[in-house]
Amino acid sequence: MKKRFPVPPVIIFIFILMAALLTWVLPGGQYTKGEFCPVESRPQTWQVFTAFYDGFVKQAGIIVFILCVGAAFWVVNATKAVDSGIRSFLEFGRRMERYPLMRRIGVNNLVIVVVMVLFSLFGAVFGMSEETIAFAALIVPLALSMGYDTITGVCMVYVAAHVGFAGAFLNPFTVGIAQDLSGLPIFSGMGYRLACWAVLTTGTIVFVLRYAHKVHKNPGISPMWEEDNLRREAILAEADPVPETAGGQPGPGWTAWTAYFLVLAALICFSVCFPATHIAMGVGSLYVPGLIPVLTLLYAAGGLRALTGKKREGAARRLILHFVLFTVLFLIVGVLGYGWYMSQISGLFLALGIMSGMTAGFSANTIVGKLTEGARDILGAALIVGLAAGIVQILEQGRIMDRILFAMAGGLESMGRGGSLQVMYMIQTVINMLIPSASAKAAMTMPIMAPFSDLVGVSRQATVLAFQFGDGFTNMITPISGVLMAVLGIARVPYTRWVRWAWRFILGLIVAGALLLIPTLFVW
Repeated sequence: MKKRFPVPPVIIFIFILMAALLTWVLPGGQYTKGEFCPVESRPQTWQVFTAFYDGFVKQAGIIVFILCVGAAFWVVNATKAVDSGIRSFLEFGRRMERYPLMRRIGVNNLVIVVVMVLFSLFGAVFGMSEETIAFAALIVPLALSMGYDTITGVCMVYVAAHVGFAGAFLNPFTVGIAQDLSGLPIFSGMGYRLACWAVLTTGTIVFVLRYAHKVHKNPGISPMWEEDNLRREAILAEADPVPETAGGQPGPGWTAWTAYFLVLAALICFSVCFPATHIAMGVGSLYVPGLIPVLTLLYAAGGLRALTGKKREGAARRLILHFVLFTVLFLIVGVLGYGWYMSQISGLFLALGIMSGMTAGFSANTIVGKLTEGARDILGAALIVGLAAGIVQILEQGRIMDRILFAMAGGLESMGRGGSLQVMYMIQTVINMLIPSASAKAAMTMPIMAPFSDLVGVSRQATVLAFQFGDGFTNMITPISGVLMAVLGIARVPYTRWVRWAWRFILGLIVAGALLLIPTLFVW
């Protein structure tokens, strides 16, 4: 029987047992008014089981937040609106080939750049990860049809999304959770994170474009060239058009119009209540009169155009994409202008899911069913957050948490702030090879890393960024990542070939992350 590597819950339970064992070995200690004082430890025994409950209670807000976001996006994905939007974009790119200027620039190059920027944004804003499995089946045939190889297609969707995931600036599953656990305002420090995302995404696009150009010129250099030659026509033949909605409606029904006007009515009320907005800008704020009313007008005009366009067969999905766009806009405005936190953001995403389901013509029972399916799908990640919090509970109840922090601070004291930050980054990178789940690692490491960063003089924002980089890059090479293995399975790329091709690129990303951490010692 083939042995399988332990799944994250098993690994976390092992860590809980190890934490309990440490309470019997290490002397206790705690910080009192900034001074470390030895105290008597409290060895933990049966508390390894009560730690689960305590962890779930402590992280209840984050767990519910994860369930709400996962449920909402399950409904959006069920409408096939995003799939349809990507197909429309690809068809538009092919039509642009008739223009000489576009042929000179290279429509294929433009398609690669736009698709990668799009998926990188999805990773940076919504934490797209598992969703790339489905999109791989769409983008890989596209890459083959353009004369590239399967690996180029995997890079266009999976690599782009995970580079965006690593350099995220609005990802609720990494930035949001890690900052909450670190006691930071949610999505604060967005400016430098946005710059990091731009640098990482640009570098990845340049790398993929160069590789794609080489493959197009000499297909034999591709690790997959033999298989791709046999699969190209067959894979392209499998791409069937996606139906308009689950009910096969030719155009927007009354439920789509109802969803449009319900959201419009809500935005009009918001415009009356909030005619001006103060956008947080560092330690100050920027007064923006009429921001909500302007966004309301843009929503009204864009939504009406989506519903009354020439092609009625795509109206419902155009409106759903319109909802997604304005969800992102109001997420940014809500966080920066009104101090939104997890409860408000959860409500925003639930509204997106319900309105999207209504627009697609789903019944109320179907919408609830899809929300339940989405919550069930993401439940594993949500539960891992509670399980991982149990590690911290054992360490704190055993009175050895501060002792560990004190020892870490003493061990890295001679390394300085920069060296300590890089060591934290490397620790996160190594842990990620065993536990690819971002929410699980955040719950397990940030309660320890955040106070430790205070002791060594590193900002908590820099510690969160080190967590992001350490979490994101090695996701693209560790065999423990279910998403990676699923994408490679969809693309039919053997894991060993992927590793041989990708390891230098991943190493380059790790080095880039280390360099991007250096300015955080001065900007935060």
